[in-house]
Amino acid sequence: MPGVLACGSCHALVHGEELDRLSALAKELEAKGQLQAAREQWLACLPLLPRDSKQAHWIRDHALQLDLRADAMEQINRTSDESGWVRNLRPLLTLIPFVWIYALAYGPAFGVGFALLVLVHEMGHFIDIKLRGLPADMPVFLPGLGAYVRWRALGVSLQTRAAVSLAGPLAGLIGSLVCWAIWLKTGDGLWASLARASAWLNLLNLVPVWILDGGQAALALSRVERIVLLVASLGLLAVFREPVFIVIAAGALFRVFLKDYPERPSPGITFYFVSVLLFLAVVMRFVPVQGSGM
Repeated sequence: MPGVLACGSCHALVHGEELDRLSALAKELEAKGQLQAAREQWLACLPLLPRDSKQAHWIRDHALQLDLRADAMEQINRTSDESGWVRNLRPLLTLIPFVWIYALAYGPAFGVGFALLVLVHEMGHFIDIKLRGLPADMPVFLPGLGAYVRWRALGVSLQTRAAVSLAGPLAGLIGSLVCWAIWLKTGDGLWASLARASAWLNLLNLVPVWILDGGQAALALSRVERIVLLVASLGLLAVFREPVFIVIAAGALFRVFLKDYPERPSPGITFYFVSVLLFLAVVMRFVPVQGSGM
């Protein structure tokens, strides 16, 4: 029948000759060290294979391994071209003007503390990526804007990508809790402000749109799970009365009507997402500071 990729009786592959040609070319490219080109040839085989066949599963796994190997080689080549002191000092050199801007705006103590909390957030991403055996660069700061960790997500599942995205807000939550605990111990309002500012910033980063952490995590959620996120955001808004949840709920509502649903649901990511929202809301509620805390 038209469109059939394998015989229903003997399971012979309809495009066997073309698959042999593509796989031979891919192996030749691998032998030459042209890993990305080899990966593209392997992926070109997938439309010619039944989706759930053993060959298709093997190719997807192999393509991921090739991507990781190519990434590692690229990082080695890039770092070998740089002098060691430049590579090691780049995060520090971008952190200094970042601290300076916030120190001018809010005072030295708050500026330094806030910059360190942003660093904690970014290190959450960095550590999660490294624990998964993936290549990543140390955080780079953009004065007045924020910071980012550069890594390659090609070939990585949506669930892994979502978990990496949520690791930053989770680390930010831990930073907020530490500041909260210090405020309870000392009564110093600086720590209360830092706890509130960190919680507010991480909640804003969980708005499920665009390139924000919440937007990347939402890519792994099915339509039902996005509705769960919407309902949870509205519930947190009703209980804690924090305006930031209006923005989060609006973003969740927007994602419900998009068609970029994953192939399979992610209940673990949904629970992770909602749990971080909940505990950040608790910090916001019980720290005696209004607004963003800045």
